Amino acid sequence: MRQQQREAGLTSPPSATPSNRTCPFRDNTEERAARTEAVTTLILIMRQMLPILLKRFGKIPDPRHPKKVKHKLTVLMLYGILVFVFQYGSRRAANRELTRPMFEANLRLLFPQLDSLPHADTLYRLLARMEISAIETTHLELVRRLIRNKAFSRYLINNCYPIGIDGSRKLAFPVLWDEHLSQRRVGPKVDPDSDEEQDYQYYVYVLEASLCFRNGMVIPLMSEFLEYAPEQGEQRKQDCETKAFHRLAERIKNAFPRLPVMVLLDGLYANGPIMERCRRYHWDFMIVLKDGSLPSVWEEYRSLAHEQPENRCAQHWGERRQQFEWVNAIRYEYGPNGKKFLEVHVVTCHEHWQVVDPKTAEIITKHARHVWLSSRPPIA
Repeated sequence: MRQQQREAGLTSPPSATPSNRTCPFRDNTEERAARTEAVTTLILIMRQMLPILLKRFGKIPDPRHPKKVKHKLTVLMLYGILVFVFQYGSRRAANRELTRPMFEANLRLLFPQLDSLPHADTLYRLLARMEISAIETTHLELVRRLIRNKAFSRYLINNCYPIGIDGSRKLAFPVLWDEHLSQRRVGPKVDPDSDEEQDYQYYVYVLEASLCFRNGMVIPLMSEFLEYAPEQGEQRKQDCETKAFHRLAERIKNAFPRLPVMVLLDGLYANGPIMERCRRYHWDFMIVLKDGSLPSVWEEYRSLAHEQPENRCAQHWGERRQQFEWVNAIRYEYGPNGKKFLEVHVVTCHEHWQVVDPKTAEIITKHARHVWLSSRPPIA
């Protein structure tokens, strides 16, 4: 199979698996030099960005009593960054690992601000009392600085900053310990005639926006939490991703009013109001189009695709053969009685590739299809 792929001009994509070889260092000196070079490169990056970030952290109002402060706010913020970077899953793990004598000595060499390491509970109490939006504002100021310095200019798509927006569940609990938690039914359905109650799961759901560049680099941008509406009594309704999208999109537009943006969304967001908001903000978009979504768009696409043979192209991507087809300027009507409409472009990608069946050791061909709604007409 590999020989056939090479003869057809198909190249294997680069693998992210670690190399299966022995250590390249011949002695302690070479390993020490390699480690020193890696740390030096990391320090250069930190010295460029960390002072700016800590300076802006220092402007955040400190909610603690001035006479009871042992660690500066910037020190606690730096400690929190380290806990995140080292991916400690709990405060106990952070206390256990970061306070090891050798580890602590090395941290002080890299970060002189850490004259003494705080306790993780101290960071928790600070974050519980301070205005968390101030941390997001500081983060956005750093992103704006990088954008102004054109740090991402090589990774744009159609001269736009690609922003991926998607929701994810962070935590789940069997009990309702906060009224703002979302909920869902779990377990088998209960007979309506029985007295048995359905089990519920309560969870934290967040809609996240991140810069997603074409080289694979992802930079978190903003987050929007989903929660119950503030109405009282029976009028309370559970939040959803599409509602949260409009709130998040407005915040992104206010933070970056003139930034050229391309929004990347999954099939849940393929509807008129969301595309209308993107048009109003002058944002490009690429939205996944599912089979059962927007029937009128699918009907017009199927009726026009075979009549436009010029709107096709083929390419090889790694070990896959891809065939693209598209139909431009499809009128999509929505709203009450279809009074609103906008123009969209539909792109499909049919791809196939060969793999070895692990059960029979035979070569089989797999197929896949992907469909998107585009705000820009594709050009061959």
